[in-house]
Amino acid sequence: MSKLNELTLAEARKGLTDKTFSARELTSAHLDAIESAGVLNAYLLSTTDLALTMADASDARRMNAQTGPLDGIPLGIKDLFCTKGVRTTAGSKILGDFTPTYESTVSANLWRDGAVMLGKLNLDEFAMGSSNETSAFGPVVNPWRAKGEAQNLVPGGSSGGSAAAVAAQLCLGATATDTGGSIRQPASFTGTVGVKPTYGRCSRWGIVAFASSLDQAGPIARTVEDAAILLNSMAGYDPKDSTSIKADVPDFTAACTQPLKGKRIGIPKEYRVDGMPAEIEKLWANGMDWLRAEGCEIIDVSLPHTKYALPAYYIIAPAEASSNLARYDGMRYGSRIEGADLAETYQNTRGQGFGEEVRRRIMIGTYVLSAGFYDAYYIRAQKVRARITEDFKNVFEKCDALLTPTTPSSAFGIGARNNDPLQMYLNDIFTVTANLAGLPGISVPAALDNTGLPLGLQVIGKALDEETCFAVGAALERAAGFNTRPGKWW
Repeated sequence: MSKLNELTLAEARKGLTDKTFSARELTSAHLDAIESAGVLNAYLLSTTDLALTMADASDARRMNAQTGPLDGIPLGIKDLFCTKGVRTTAGSKILGDFTPTYESTVSANLWRDGAVMLGKLNLDEFAMGSSNETSAFGPVVNPWRAKGEAQNLVPGGSSGGSAAAVAAQLCLGATATDTGGSIRQPASFTGTVGVKPTYGRCSRWGIVAFASSLDQAGPIARTVEDAAILLNSMAGYDPKDSTSIKADVPDFTAACTQPLKGKRIGIPKEYRVDGMPAEIEKLWANGMDWLRAEGCEIIDVSLPHTKYALPAYYIIAPAEASSNLARYDGMRYGSRIEGADLAETYQNTRGQGFGEEVRRRIMIGTYVLSAGFYDAYYIRAQKVRARITEDFKNVFEKCDALLTPTTPSSAFGIGARNNDPLQMYLNDIFTVTANLAGLPGISVPAALDNTGLPLGLQVIGKALDEETCFAVGAALERAAGFNTRPGKWW
């Protein structure tokens, strides 16, 4: 039998049900793996004692036949989710040793269903980044390496800790958040499955805010089925979140085996960008062939406002961030750097507490919201967003889902793009449209590039139609047969 931390979530769940091993044994195997993988910097905090206590409680429930759907399953939690009694940093110095007195709704749902918390996962500071290099606690290292190379690679961001931990088998699944691609892009870079649900499908309550109209929680896991199992527990209506959708949560795991015969899959022509590597073009073509073999009809579609998506996103997201992050002033909680007067205290606290990328986005956001520029930038970006949403509405009258690449490249070296923010922002070119329109998307690992690094395919679905995303994603997973894992070098 393989090591316990090498199982998929579904396999581990079956093993627990069959009493092949206990929740404590399963949790201990993951805690040992975490301890030996410090060089990856995926975990900011390992909650060893709490994890073992939760595992023992799960074993006791199993003895009494009172288990939940995730009972005994060890998970990692992105450190953007508030966890009661456990330090939450959002990857920033400014929160100091902030220890919430409440639990985020998403993590509370997981504990309700019996899951075990292994610890808090590293991330780009306040989820602002595409490489997980902006964390105040140092970059996360991708467990993958190019063939014959020793260079450390980025895992993608902002949920790089979540993706790296799942890929390196340091947890059976992880929570993550996606504001412009922060679940799907790191999933593509690490050979894992990442799901961004419909905006409002998962509660935002208790998640540290970046851009409130774009942020959405979702899972990262090793298989499409594992991601579906996690989303079944994470999702649900929450009256504490005014943007939460009051809709039934379907059985996402059942959707993974739905037949695709007769489905129409759209291929947006605007996603064929200049300079796209030939191997990503080839993978995209392979994805179309795989879906044709499943009985799908592949049709060309147009999303004419796609070229304006990145500029609109990088106006709207920083604007909302500048508003959301105004609360971090050193007065109410978190770190405080004293000054000669109140204004200097604010300036010192925010200047030293926020990292460079967060300061950059706050400044951009403050600028576009300022008098004289609000109409020229922010209002215009919101109008573009409405047009992008309308594009999707028109396209989904002709097809059931869209197939695109997830990222324009495989993972790159740590430090390779730090001096060019625009080049870094281009990593989100295929993912931001789904956030602007509030649509669900899934990234499925489907191939290795010529250097041996993973590449992903993305499926974008209609609002509240995650089921089709899971059905198409599972079909791609079966056809691709991607089961490669990073060689252990750490």
